[in-house]
Parts: sequence; C-alpha cells; structure tokens
Amino acid sequence: MGPDSDSDSASNPNGGWGGRAQGLFVKAAVLIGGAVLLKRLTKSKTRWDHARIVADSLSGEKFSKEQASRDPDNFFNIRMLTCPAAEMVDGSKLLYLEQAFWRTPQKPFRQRFYMVKPCPKELKCDVEVSSYAIREVEEYKNFCDRPRDQCPLPEEVIGDIGEHLTTIHLRRCDRGKRCLYEGSTPPGGFPNSWQNGATYSTSELAVLKNNEIHTWDRGFDDDGNQVWGVKAGPYEFKPAPSSSYSDMFSPLNFPPQQFLEKRIEGSFVLQE
Repeated sequence: MGPDSDSDSASNPNGGWGGRAQGLFVKAAVLIGGAVLLKRLTKSKTRWDHARIVADSLSGEKFSKEQASRDPDNFFNIRMLTCPAAEMVDGSKLLYLEQAFWRTPQKPFRQRFYMVKPCPKELKCDVEVSSYAIREVEEYKNFCDRPRDQCPLPEEVIGDIGEHLTTIHLRRCDRGKRCLYEGSTPPGGFPNSWQNGATYSTSELAVLKNNEIHTWDRGFDDDGNQVWGVKAGPYEFKPAPSSSYSDMFSPLNFPPQQFLEKRIEGSFVLQE
C-alpha cells in the first residue's frame, strides 16, 4: 500500500488539493442553494397575499355550536356561510355572507356583501374588510348553496352592491397570539339607526388559525349605551365538522320559542 500511495502522489502532486477544492465547491453550492431556498420560503407576503388569506379564511361554512354549548344563555348555534361572489376591477374580492339558525339555514336573518382588499398604504393596517347591504336581497338567499347557473352573474352581483355599512381594518397579529389577523372599525364606528334607538355601530373581527372567525357587532345610542348585539363577547365561528344525525335534534338548535324573538332582537340586527 505504501509504494502505491507514493507513486500516486508523485504522478499527481495536486491531487489532494484538487479533491479538497472540489469538496469546498460542492459545500459552497449547497450553502448558496439552501440560502436561496430559505429566502423563497420566508419571502415577505405582499399586500394582496394578506387580502387573499383573509378572504379564504372568511369563506366556507362555519358554526358557533361549541360556544352555544358552553354558554347557551348568551349565544345561539348560528350557521355562517360565506363564498366568493365576484371580483372587482382592482382585484378586490367580493364575498357573499349570510347567517341563519342551524335548523333553518334556508331562512337567513342577515345577508351582506363583504369586500376584501389591501389597506390603503397611508393606513397602518394590512387588510380592509368592508360590509355592504344588498339590493334585491331576496334573490341572494342561499346563494352559496345554489348551482352557479342559478345565481346572479358577477356583473349583476356588482350592480347589487348597496349601502356601505362598516369598514374594519385588520392587522397581522403579534407572534404568540392565537389569531392571524385582528381589527375593528375606527373609533366612533359607523352611523347606524336600524334598531332599538341605535345611532352608531362598531364591529370587531379576528381571523384565527384553521379558518376560525370571531365577530362582534354592537349598536350604541347617543349616550354610549349598548342597545343591540351580544354583551358577553364575540361570536366564535368554527368550520363545520362532519355533522351526525343526532346533531339535528340537539336542544342547541331548538331554543324555546317564547324566548327566541326577544333574544334575537337584542342579539342581532335583523334583515333591513
């Protein structure tokens, strides 16, 4: 072995250095490639990326069943269903939203359009979510459940955007918090005279992981007294699990009729 090694070294005096150089080159290439990959994976999201994440998180079928089970005195089991309705010229996403009691999904008590887009650059926020009333609102009942050929066309949807109701400015949540985005209406809320002597309303919205959504809408009079909306805290909507037959007959889905109308009036803004 000794003579062979000496002979190899003599015939190729740069062999050892060549091997080392090649090894160093391979290592450098791996490090550079890893750095490029890491940069791509951690690339900052654009303003439109944030808007898309919020729009996707709002979409789908969600229920407040778990919350109603924990606190039936303050919360109903509500079905919230949201789906894409149109896309605006500037790229904003227009969503249709309706809320109904679990047992009567075909009879929504709230219907809205949500417009989701990046916040204006001059504001310190990431995503702007505005709600609008709907013209010809009866035509949109169960919009998300219907085949597309039985729904208004996108250009008709855009034409049915009605009165502006509220705008919420969302910001990314700090690391360690459960939420991804959270925000509220500006101080003072928005004018509101729909119900119970309210003069303005406020809204809060949080987007959590796994597409969970928390919403809190409240109305106040001129003296700052809350006159409609839940007082105990925001509604917590979680994506619909695979339902079981026994769920259909849960007491949570059949509140006593004698209390229902009174509680609804104090908890929600019904269809205008």
